[in-house]
Amino acid sequence: MLRPAALAAARLGLRQGRRLLSAASTQAVPAPNQQPEVFYNQIFINNEWHDAISKKTFPTVNPSTGDVICHVAEGDKALETLDNGKPYVISYLVDLDMVLKCLRYYAGWADKYHGKTLPIDGDYFSYTRHEPVGVCGQIIPWNFPLLMQAWKLGPALATGNVVVMKVAEQTPLTALYVASLIKEAGFPPGVVNIIPGYGPTAGAAIASHEDVDKVAFTGSTEVGHLIQVAAGKSNLKRVTLELGGKSPNIIMSDADMDWAVEQAHFALFFNQGQCCCAGSRTFVQEDIYAEFVERSVARARSRVVGNPFDSQTEQGPQVDETQFKKVLGYIKSGKEEGAKLLCGGGAAADRGYFIQPTVFGDVQDGMTIAKEEIFGPVMQILKFKTMEEVIGRANNSKYGLAAAVFTKDLDKANYLSQALQAGTVWVNCYDVFGAQSPFGGYKLSGSGRELGEYGLQAYTEVKTVTVKVPQKNS
Repeated sequence: MLRPAALAAARLGLRQGRRLLSAASTQAVPAPNQQPEVFYNQIFINNEWHDAISKKTFPTVNPSTGDVICHVAEGDKALETLDNGKPYVISYLVDLDMVLKCLRYYAGWADKYHGKTLPIDGDYFSYTRHEPVGVCGQIIPWNFPLLMQAWKLGPALATGNVVVMKVAEQTPLTALYVASLIKEAGFPPGVVNIIPGYGPTAGAAIASHEDVDKVAFTGSTEVGHLIQVAAGKSNLKRVTLELGGKSPNIIMSDADMDWAVEQAHFALFFNQGQCCCAGSRTFVQEDIYAEFVERSVARARSRVVGNPFDSQTEQGPQVDETQFKKVLGYIKSGKEEGAKLLCGGGAAADRGYFIQPTVFGDVQDGMTIAKEEIFGPVMQILKFKTMEEVIGRANNSKYGLAAAVFTKDLDKANYLSQALQAGTVWVNCYDVFGAQSPFGGYKLSGSGRELGEYGLQAYTEVKTVTVKVPQKNS
């Protein structure tokens, strides 16, 4: 269950939150070789480490080996690569870089996201205030643990809220390490509280608790439904959801073939395919289909799978055994339903949760692998004839998170980007993110937006203040 102390601490932190930025800026910075005190078998509430009420712990597993990293033991350092399995170069050069940019971006908004003065009729002065929502419950996933933590903390703290964050049970280590840094940076107690735990217990408690004013969730559409219902049944707390996707990636016949093949490969296989916005339906125009498929298979076969701490590795293991088996199940269904397995299709190692880069051709829209989110290194390539045809097929999905178009024709790019029902459309690129650009989905891919100025909206209440004045003179 969610500890009552966490919410009490958050309420206290809300009252103290006005001092957050000044406190953080004046706190002494520890020496580079100084390690903060972290207790990985405890939860972080009110700037202190506490045992769970139940005294229970759970193991976090290294997906490269299947071994337990730690259970009840105190750790002295964490890497995202160890806990999640993604290649170290990606953790360091991509994830960490985006984390820093996100937090710096939202730090800049702290004194700029303000209200307006309003010229209403009569002798009145009217203005708006942007006030914090209050206690924000945030539930983050395992595929980008450190980055998703930054996406959630940045806008919430910049607008003066406090946070009770439930981190994924598969990948709790970096979030707990950040908790120790939060304390060292001088955050007032109670402003950020970190709770590792399971969705049906800790996550459900956040979604249904009467003292949580807003919940933000990134994860599966199925769990998003449950959170929306729990919020509605409790106190009608605000809800923002960033959910699943089955994003179309449209390759027109005039696209730069070399670039389109490489980008389509990246769109699907990045992060072991464990991306909500992965380009998991690759639509290729019929007159270039055969060549595109041949090149895509060659690229997949050359993909380096192995030890994520090796600098040459492009693909590490899936996050855990459950996900490993789920992906293999989808590969089996693809073969059974008549898709043509062109490469891969099985485990890539005797130990750990590694899966071979897999490519299916002759995929039809009605197949399971073309409709459901696989969340693994399995590429589906579909053939189309005309723009109007591919628009209809691309939009024929319950999801609407992202899409992409590859073409040298600007008119085609503009036409398709307007027609596609997706929160983000990339043109001649894929997975390009900036802290300044909003991200979120249409349809069952979620509600609300993260990042950019739009990402601040869900974390503030807008209050209108109207004052009677003797007489206007302007």
